[in-house]
Amino acid sequence: MAELAPKIPIREFIDHGPNTQPGELADTFLQKTYPQLYANAKHNVVKAGDKIPMAGLDVRVVTSAGETIKTPLPGAGAANPYCANFKPGENNAEDPQSIGIYVKYGKFRTIHLGDITKNKEFELMCPNNRIGTVDVLLGLHHGQASSNSPVLVHALHPRVAIMNNGTRKGGEPEVMQTVHSSPGLEDLWQLHFSLLSGQEYTVPGMFIANTIDDQPPTLPIAPSSAPSPPIHNGTAYWIKLSAQSDGSFTVTNARNNFSKTYP
Repeated sequence: MAELAPKIPIREFIDHGPNTQPGELADTFLQKTYPQLYANAKHNVVKAGDKIPMAGLDVRVVTSAGETIKTPLPGAGAANPYCANFKPGENNAEDPQSIGIYVKYGKFRTIHLGDITKNKEFELMCPNNRIGTVDVLLGLHHGQASSNSPVLVHALHPRVAIMNNGTRKGGEPEVMQTVHSSPGLEDLWQLHFSLLSGQEYTVPGMFIANTIDDQPPTLPIAPSSAPSPPIHNGTAYWIKLSAQSDGSFTVTNARNNFSKTYP
């Protein structure tokens, strides 16, 4: 953020409040650098249930600071059939604090829940689905198995998922099975090829923005169980989502210019 702010004007900083997981790097940034960044901008600490004003959009905070919305969004609130088979996961202190936002643009709907974990997903989606369904599920906490339970992924019924994984972080087999078995899913797009997926659980290359860093002669078929730390040593490519108010949207891979429109 400190490197990005001088390059792109940031007029508003939105967060969930104080950090709950002490760490030297995070604490130093939050106590010294962060206040300097938002000193000349707007700083907004949001709570679950807040709306973020943005012309033409309905942007709602559905999770923040460990809390979830208690009242279903308009049209949501039906019983969630996936809650009966829920299996709790492990939490660290900070991930469940994540801000999750739901965005509606005309008939188009998307959601990004940051790093909230399975247990927080259960609070949000059980026994009743407070969100409803979406067209695109964004983020997926890098595709890590500490998140992405069927009570969330399957109940949201996304047509498309865009996973912000790394080559050695996320895209874990458990998550890939959950996503690919989600009812109504048409495509999964990935920010990186995942060594943790191998070829066994991955998607076709045209849906992946970045390949692995040190390209081996052949890609592994089996998922990697002990990945080394990630080092991105090449050009970084992005995935672009363009939505229309009629509910249609297009996803584009910047690496190969492959683009697909969803009516």
